Amino acid sequence: MNRSTESLVMGRVIGDVLRDLNPAVKMEVVYSSKKKVFNGHELMPSSVKAKPRVDIEGEGMRDAYTLVMTDPDAPSPSDPVLREHLHWLVTDIPGTTDASFGRELISYEAPKPFIGIHRYIFILFKQNGRQTVGSPGSRDHFNTLKFSEENSLGVPVAAVYFNSQRETAARRR
Repeated sequence: MNRSTESLVMGRVIGDVLRDLNPAVKMEVVYSSKKKVFNGHELMPSSVKAKPRVDIEGEGMRDAYTLVMTDPDAPSPSDPVLREHLHWLVTDIPGTTDASFGRELISYEAPKPFIGIHRYIFILFKQNGRQTVGSPGSRDHFNTLKFSEENSLGVPVAAVYFNSQRETAARRR
């Protein structure tokens, strides 16, 4: 098990959201505030308001990828009755570009954790072909595993997550 996968297990991403990961593609997530996402690091809600740049180093332009951003801790980590909440969904991303070249099926919704520390997870799937992924009916009660099965996406090829919690006035300074 590599270091990246270990941190996903420790953060219960593999377990709560994913069954497995086949880290075959490099994915880098960077917010406009120059905040790069690393597994388990904390980012303040004020620094993740705008959608990030998500670079994918896939095998080639002919490959297509689907990006899912989800919060499995909504509305609170101790009572995640909305598990999972879908924050962003982009499909048909060419293999050697960034998410802005894909089809945005669900627009980016900035994290707004009110209670507790939430995990925000970016999951990348390799598609079997272009325009083969459908849009889910709702942001709430999204299920990454079910979505993957319904769209024949298989095991994710990359994943990264950050933690975030509500900012108090003292923490913003």
